[in-house]
Amino acid sequence: MGAGLSRRGVLRLTLAGVGLATLGSPSAAVAAGVPDVDLSYLRVLVAAELLKADFASTALSSGKLDASSGGLIRRVRADDGAHYSGLAALLSGAGQPPATADDIDFAYPTGSFASQRSILSLARKLGTLTLGAYLGAVENVLTATLRLPLGQIAANEAQQLSALAAVVGGPVIGGAFAGSLAIDAVSSALDEYES
Repeated sequence: MGAGLSRRGVLRLTLAGVGLATLGSPSAAVAAGVPDVDLSYLRVLVAAELLKADFASTALSSGKLDASSGGLIRRVRADDGAHYSGLAALLSGAGQPPATADDIDFAYPTGSFASQRSILSLARKLGTLTLGAYLGAVENVLTATLRLPLGQIAANEAQQLSALAAVVGGPVIGGAFAGSLAIDAVSSALDEYES
């Protein structure tokens, strides 16, 4: 990881919080004084998106995915890249540098990339974690202008999970009420992937 922060360090800073601007339109700044909890969620969501991007790149380079599954993972990676860009704009707009791929080293459980099935199963696990993180953020952020963009990303995360379920044979429609996760639960779950 070099001179940057460890992922755990980034997550600790996440809990300290800092400023932001609005997701869909970084030029439209949110008033200063955004609560620390809102900023903490943004930083944890950045870490989750970086994890998903790293996972997708590793999955694609594994050579284990057929054309259809590879196309799905590429689409998920593109959407997650857009999610990251929006979240990074929120933090950058407030003069706070968002974590980047160079700041965090990820590790995966043994066998994660051994087969197409193991890759897609982990993709679903990470997608479920990320959807819960976004729903937790929507539930807990105090800044009303953050709720819509976070909800929009959560909707896309749910679409990703549905597409992954169709490929691995799970139900394409989950429960009527998807679960939300508190920030500490998300942070603890992300710890599993720290190298």
